[in-house]
Amino acid sequence: MPSTVVHLAFAGLLAAALLGPYYDRDAVLVVLAATAFPDLDSFIAPFFVVGHRTVLHTYVIPIAVALALLYDTRFREESFVRERWGGYGVAVGWVSLVAWGVSGIGLDFVGAGVNPLWPLHDQFYTLDGKVELSDQRGVIQTFVDLSPDEGGAPAPDGLGSSQEVNMSTGIDPDPSDTSEDPNPERVFPVVRSGWQLLLLGAGTAVTAVRFRLPDGN
Repeated sequence: MPSTVVHLAFAGLLAAALLGPYYDRDAVLVVLAATAFPDLDSFIAPFFVVGHRTVLHTYVIPIAVALALLYDTRFREESFVRERWGGYGVAVGWVSLVAWGVSGIGLDFVGAGVNPLWPLHDQFYTLDGKVELSDQRGVIQTFVDLSPDEGGAPAPDGLGSSQEVNMSTGIDPDPSDTSEDPNPERVFPVVRSGWQLLLLGAGTAVTAVRFRLPDGN
């Protein structure tokens, strides 16, 4: 699974691409904070069964925030965000939500899996598969099961509920281990694959270079 620094590097790329004239240090810090927010559930895991990749790795929270921001900026007569921060605040808010969902949660969704609809639906899923074009079989996709054996209801394969799936982290190493080792090894990942190293390097470089462009402050 990607480490927090890899999540942040990807968020830096999103900020550089989407913030436009609002790109500055404070805006980037808000985007990075929103991206890192889901990983705070690592600190919940040692105390509750419902912990890492569940409590804050759910799309229910950013969707609720997005609906609130949409209502405030599009339907209220006097927008709280616009009145206080203007167009800058609106842009930073939406980019932060994109980074939260795509980088903060999404990178884990395509890795080891997350509990994307908790607490409305307690089940871990991983977004894994392929899309191919075949000259004999046409379009081939394996992300969702469209076979008639499942009653015609397309769905990804569940990995288990929050009671069944426990993610090992440096904060809570090997939660499934019942040996009660007083000194378990704590591993804090930085990069675990070539694509993560590439993303870390590219995201860090682009974020740094963007500040040197004329409209970067």
